[in-house]
Amino acid sequence: VKVENKAWKAGSRTIDIELTTLSSTNHIKLSPSDAGFQDRYIVQEIIKEMAKNRPIDTKGKKGYKVLVLNEVDKLSREAQHSLRRTMEKYNAYCRLVLCCNSSSKVTEAIRSRCLNVRINAPTEEQIMKVLEFIGKKEGLQLPYGFAARIAETSNRSLRGAILSLETCRVQQYPFTSNQAIPPMDWEEYVSEIASDVMKEQSPKRLYQVRQKLYELLLNCIPPEIILKRLLYELLKKLDAELKHEVCHWAAYYGTGSYVVLG
Repeated sequence: VKVENKAWKAGSRTIDIELTTLSSTNHIKLSPSDAGFQDRYIVQEIIKEMAKNRPIDTKGKKGYKVLVLNEVDKLSREAQHSLRRTMEKYNAYCRLVLCCNSSSKVTEAIRSRCLNVRINAPTEEQIMKVLEFIGKKEGLQLPYGFAARIAETSNRSLRGAILSLETCRVQQYPFTSNQAIPPMDWEEYVSEIASDVMKEQSPKRLYQVRQKLYELLLNCIPPEIILKRLLYELLKKLDAELKHEVCHWAAYYGTGSYVVLG
C-alpha cells in the first residue's frame, strides 16, 4: 500500500489540483470531492485509468480493481451523474465502494445500483476499547474513568475522542480520573460566534461574524457541522418562541442539519 499525490488530466488539459490517494495493486482509495467543482473529471479519469490497468492473477486471467470513494454525498450533481455512467460502462473491470454520511444526498440512480449498508456510529464501549488500545501502543497509563469520560463527551465520534485524548496528553500527563477534558478549538470558536450574535445585531457585528465563519471554513470545518453546532449554541440562549423558528431556518439552509426539541 502506498500514499501518493497525483495531478489528474481531464481531456486535453491538466487539472491544477493534487489528490492524495491510498493505493495498492488491487485497490485505490480517495476523496474526489476534494477537487471541488472539478470532481466529475476526477471521477471519470480515475475509473478509466483503473479499467486500463486491471491486475492479472496467477492463471493469467484479468481481474478487477476496487475503487473506494469517500464523501460521495459531497460530490456535485454533475459528478454523481458522471459516476453513474462510468459505473455502468466499466462494471466488468472494477468494483466500487462508496462511503458517505448522508445517503439522502446521493442520487437515486447511484443508490439503486448499489447494495446499501448502514454502519452505526461506534458505541461508547467500543470507543473506550480503541482509546485503551492507543494508550497501550503509546505506553500511556489511561485510567478507566478518564477513558469513559472522553467516550461520553465524544458524542460517539471516534475521531473526536482520539483528538480529545491527544489534547489531554499535551495539557497534562500522567492522566487523572477527574482531569478536565477541554472542548475542541472550533467548538469554542462557534460558541464565541453565538455570543457575538446575541450581544449585538448590527452591520459591524455581521461583518465580524462573517469573518469568523470564513476562518472556520478555511480550516476545513464542514459548513453543515458549523451550522449544526451554531444552532445548538443559539438554542441555549433563545426563548421558546424563537427556538422553533431558528430550527426551521437552520434546516432550510443546512440540509442534513436537524435537532429534536423535547
